[in-house]
Order: sequence, then C-alpha cells, then structure tokens
Amino acid sequence: MRMHARTAAVYRVASLSTATPKPNPHTPSRLNLPTHPQCRRYATAPESRRRSVTPFNDDGRVPWTELSVGEKAGRAAQQTFNLGLVIVGLTLTGGVGYFLFTDVFSPDSKTVHFNRAVDRIRADPRCVELLGDGKKMVAFGEETYNKWRRARPIASTTTKDAQGNEHLMIQFNIQGPKGIGRVGIHMIRRPGEREHHYKYFFVDVTGHQRIYLENADAAVQAKAAGRKEFRLFGVKWN
Repeated sequence: MRMHARTAAVYRVASLSTATPKPNPHTPSRLNLPTHPQCRRYATAPESRRRSVTPFNDDGRVPWTELSVGEKAGRAAQQTFNLGLVIVGLTLTGGVGYFLFTDVFSPDSKTVHFNRAVDRIRADPRCVELLGDGKKMVAFGEETYNKWRRARPIASTTTKDAQGNEHLMIQFNIQGPKGIGRVGIHMIRRPGEREHHYKYFFVDVTGHQRIYLENADAAVQAKAAGRKEFRLFGVKWN
C-alpha cells in the first residue's frame, strides 16, 4: 500500500510540473497585445501635417495633385503674376535697347549727328575766330543762367512731308572763350535712302553774319548761276 501511495504522489508531481500554466490577466504578455489597426498607429511616430499653401509662401515643393482647390487657385495667381513681371521686364528692356540704338549707337542717330556738328564747329576757322579755341568750346541745350542745367538733352524734332521725306531738325548752343553761338541744323532723308543729308547747317553769333557750314539751297543756286548761257536766234538755251 505504501508503494502504491508513493507512486501516485510522484506521478501527481510530474503532471503538475509539465502542465501549462494558466495566463494571468494582470501580467503583461506579448500574446495579450492588441492587434487592431487603430491601435498600431500609436506604436509609430505621428504623421506630420503640412502647412497651408498660399501665394506668399508657395515654393513649388508641394505637388499639384496634393493641393486643394483654394491652394491651386493661389498657385495659379502667383504664376500669372510672375509671368506678368517677366513680360513687363522684357518690354522695358526692349524699349531701352531700341532707344539706345536709335539715339546713341546708330550711325544715323541724333547723338551721332550732334557730335559730328560740334566737331565741325570746333575745326572751322570762322567759328574759332568768333568763339575762341575749339578745344574749349562747350555745346549745350536751351540757354539758361543755371550752369547745372546746361547738360539737358539737345532739342530735336523729326517730321515727314507729303512726299515721304524725313526731316530732322536739331538746335543747340555752343559757347567758347570769346562768345556764344546758336546752332541750327536741318537734314533730309528721302525714301529709299539710309542716311540724312544736310539742307543747312549754320552758326549764329550775335553781332556777326551767319556762318553756313552747309547750305544746300545756296549750292544749287550757285550751280545754276555758273552754267553758261547759250543763245540761238535770240533765245536763251540752258
């Protein structure tokens, strides 16, 4: 009887050691972790929310497909404004370039004709006699008592007549050590011609006779007067 009781006790201890323990609800275990999708979000880092895109802070990093309707309208307005600025800048640049070429760099510009006229006056002996040393002559616009205003633009006008001839008139003052003179220039460019030609170019100095450096009308008259007259049967033949 004692042997059977001892064997039964050993068997009971062995069965208790190999039995699976019951889970304790108060003890944390990996098997008890929740598996719901909503619960998994708390285990990862929270998603970052981007700031609203406006025309003032839009740098183009956010793709177009991720923008809202209002943000798309703001980006479109920003791009339209930028395009307008580019167009205005190109227009102004073209206008400045055209002005510089026509009035400064073109071989037939007003600035070139003005510089040529001043050089001719400085080299003309008649003008040097009345105005003084050509190297000390100074050309300027409308006469004024304010010396700082003598650098104003030279007065000039351009017109076209009924025949399509382009007339360029330039007026300015020139001053030397001995006196001051008024310069008048009239140039004509006929249709099909690339350069202007002088009709007249004179310098007026108070108290002296007008000095002509160019006078197309007088040249035509002198050429006509120099022709020899030929008479036949009492009739003049030119």
